[in-house]
Amino acid sequence: MSKLLEIIKNPGVQIAMLVVFLVVVSAGIWGVYTTQTSPEQPILFPHNIHVNMQIPCLYCHPGAWRQASAGLPTQQKCWACHGQLKKYFQPEVPLANWPLELQKLSSYVKESKPIQWVPVYQVPDFVHFNHRPHIAAALNCETCHGDMSKKTVATLEQTVNMGWCINCHQQKTINDPAKRTKLLDCGTCHY
Repeated sequence: MSKLLEIIKNPGVQIAMLVVFLVVVSAGIWGVYTTQTSPEQPILFPHNIHVNMQIPCLYCHPGAWRQASAGLPTQQKCWACHGQLKKYFQPEVPLANWPLELQKLSSYVKESKPIQWVPVYQVPDFVHFNHRPHIAAALNCETCHGDMSKKTVATLEQTVNMGWCINCHQQKTINDPAKRTKLLDCGTCHY
């Protein structure tokens, strides 16, 4: 034991231990930071314009009705509306004069290339999340995703972690002990 203490008292060893400690802490901070920052998107989709036009979230994200992922719109889904704009409302305006993001969309359509959207909200593989029960519980999209009528590109509204989910489950089940037991059971999300 005294031999170990002698080694630890060595200034070179102490510096090495400090460096290792700082690397581990930095990696942890970087990991948390990167999981809580919004990724760059291939098209800067203006949610505010679409929401303010009364287009329902579930039109572009229909997967939320039936699966874990809400789904991200394909270029065909986007062009179904924007192609009509070009055809009926602005036929005289050359595509080169359209906003840059619509020009990008047009090139995805022409090249039959899928838009590589980057999901903003993700959970680890050991968590099983499904939108359907949340929609059935009458939670609006804004509850978790924020007011998209005030945003252009989707951003992460809050830290999505187990504590945040449990807090919500506790708040929503104050007067229903049976539902509370079910929603706070580990097997509800980890199966």
